[in-house]
Amino acid sequence: QVQLVESGGGLVQPGGSLTLSCAASGDIFGIYAMGWYRQPPGKQRDMVARITEDGSADYANSVKGRFTVSRDNFADTVHLQITNLKPEDTAVYYCHAEGVRTSYSTTLKNYWGQGTQVTVSS
Repeated sequence: QVQLVESGGGLVQPGGSLTLSCAASGDIFGIYAMGWYRQPPGKQRDMVARITEDGSADYANSVKGRFTVSRDNFADTVHLQITNLKPEDTAVYYCHAEGVRTSYSTTLKNYWGQGTQVTVSS
């Protein structure tokens, strides 16, 4: 069974910075892409940043220049550095693993973490 565990959320003042981390565990051979989605209160969950095994990264337009996604393929971890936080960044941030390869299945699967709350407020 594959599990994703996020950490690093919290309450931050506008203009502040934060780093979110996510670790995947289980009998994993590889993960095609890892990334972060967020869901503000009362809104849908949307992708904010995603990075593939070869290091190709994509960002939502609203976060370009402020968010940086990175990953460690050997440790199966992904990180999201957030700078210049704005109140509109307040949301639950979810880690996502796409195309996970395991020793016990030939089927590629996707997994979600439980989410970590980020609140931007003075």
